[in-house]
Amino acid sequence: MNRTYHSKEQDSIDELDPSLVMGMKFHIVQRRTRRYEKNMPEIRILPDRVANQIAAGEVVERPVAVVKELVENSIDAGATKIEIEFRSGGKSYLRVEDDGCGMNPDQALLSLERHATSKVRKASDLHEVSTFGFRGEALPSISSVSRFTLRSRAKGEKEGNEIFLNGGKIVHVKECGMPEGTRVEVSHLFNSVPGRRKFLKTEATEAAHVIHLSKLYALAHPSITFSLLEGGRTVFRSPACSGFLERVRETLGKGLAECLTPIEKNESGMELEGLIGKPGQSRPTRKEMIFFVNRRPVDSKTLSHAVLEAYRTHAPKGRYPPAILFLSIDPSLIDVNVHPAKREIRFRDERKVRDFIIEGILERVRELTGEFEEDQIEPELEMEQLSGMMVPKIDPEAFRIHGLNPSGSDRVEEEARVGQPQADLSFEEVCVSLSSDAPSTSGSGTLVGSRDSPEASWRFLGRLHGDMAVFSTPQGLASVHCRAACERIVFEQLEDSFSGEGNADAQSLLLSESLELDGVDASLLEKGKADLERAGFVLEEFGRNFYRMEGCPAWLSPEEALGFLRDFLEIARENGGSMNTLGFAKEALVRQSTKATGAKDFSEDEIIRIVGQLLGCRNPYTCPKGRPTYFETPKREFENRFRRKL
Repeated sequence: MNRTYHSKEQDSIDELDPSLVMGMKFHIVQRRTRRYEKNMPEIRILPDRVANQIAAGEVVERPVAVVKELVENSIDAGATKIEIEFRSGGKSYLRVEDDGCGMNPDQALLSLERHATSKVRKASDLHEVSTFGFRGEALPSISSVSRFTLRSRAKGEKEGNEIFLNGGKIVHVKECGMPEGTRVEVSHLFNSVPGRRKFLKTEATEAAHVIHLSKLYALAHPSITFSLLEGGRTVFRSPACSGFLERVRETLGKGLAECLTPIEKNESGMELEGLIGKPGQSRPTRKEMIFFVNRRPVDSKTLSHAVLEAYRTHAPKGRYPPAILFLSIDPSLIDVNVHPAKREIRFRDERKVRDFIIEGILERVRELTGEFEEDQIEPELEMEQLSGMMVPKIDPEAFRIHGLNPSGSDRVEEEARVGQPQADLSFEEVCVSLSSDAPSTSGSGTLVGSRDSPEASWRFLGRLHGDMAVFSTPQGLASVHCRAACERIVFEQLEDSFSGEGNADAQSLLLSESLELDGVDASLLEKGKADLERAGFVLEEFGRNFYRMEGCPAWLSPEEALGFLRDFLEIARENGGSMNTLGFAKEALVRQSTKATGAKDFSEDEIIRIVGQLLGCRNPYTCPKGRPTYFETPKREFENRFRRKL
């Protein structure tokens, strides 16, 4: 029986004889298989050069990764002196030189082979890695994507050996004169893989990464002399130090060193040492939370969360305490082979490590603040004469402070207490003290006045529940949040200072504030310097990446001006370096204004003056974060509730 069918139409296939259907399906499968076999590429083993370039994609992401691998090799080689030099952010030239054990000619050639290492012999060694480098991929990967020169002279050898490679191919091997140690030069990085080179950041950004990493390894090894040069200029030179604090002062700056205090704890096979921020010190980002495990710089959520938990009641919400912590632990209890670049590690018992860090920091913070746990102190007891019971003894000093007789009478001392020190100005007090241009609260047509000012549209009735103040208005009753009102006033003063033609009013500082920055922050400050000066900041360059603030805007407290600038730079950095000065300044001001917590002691005149300024704002209804500054309860709402006219 002859039948016609279309192989592409399922309904036609279903009408065929089952035997024909099976044959047709077999034919289709055979045809597809032949087509796939025809187009399928052959499986081949990659050439060593291509394999090294692929490995370089994991190990060598950017110039700073080259510095990291070479410095780690120098430390593993027992160096007591390491010098790092780079140009153009490390893109055009990198050099790392040390006085370590060096290599003989055969060992130097072998080091350029893949998976050649002196630090791992068997698979079980990976569970107890005590060195920095161990995979044996760094040198061949780096040499495959650059012009690479290795010079090395082993201890006791008369001369050194030089190996030059270009794109992974050996150009020459020859003897050379040099001191004992190793010197590696890397130039034209990623020239053989231009696709990766075009994804590198600006020279300033890449240079900042190199400088930061060099400082990390200098911090981790204070017994090693570190030198860092950029284009022939010395960035920092730190001789061998006896302690961490001295190395922090030389590498990260005196300002940070003065904010830190030493910490030590040894328990359960773990040792914690380093420096933590003094209570009250905080930063807008985690940049100054630095962790080392067995002297290896790491990113660890376990350690980061432990520090934040320990400072939960000692740092403002949304701020981060500075901390430079070194954790020493049995290598078998951690896994450093999680990430190709060894940036992350994994703890076998994360809870134990976390509890150890929290306990150590809390103990040190309590020593600094004088805090104590209630169950650690037993109160001194005495017998009460009336009841005959033992009760806690009252400190005699309390009688003197409160003007009472030890006999128990309520006689208050009549002598006036004078000469009390004046407290520092708060965020709100600065707003009030600078509000000389506020609308007048006396005379006819007054907008805001006291309860005894019948001509005022808004009459102050009282202050309730912390920062809340209540006013009588023609429409009913207004509830004002005084601190939110202050934030709105200062926020619009900031906007006015940026939009004005001339410079805003500035207040000179009695003592100038120092501002030491890295390359990225310095370039960001230079981009926004003109706008910041128009807003009222007086900034003077005082050396490379070092500035002095001689004055600050009148709308900003001098105590908060330096923090405002640091927040501004952090926000600019988080946005990739694109400069939106007004936008970043607004966000920095929001951060500053929201740090203060708790009710403030506003006087009646201050509240009236603040509300007068608030009602003169362009947007008096919300604070900079969009939350209400006040709301009105209309008179009809009260009439509805009372069910009668008022």
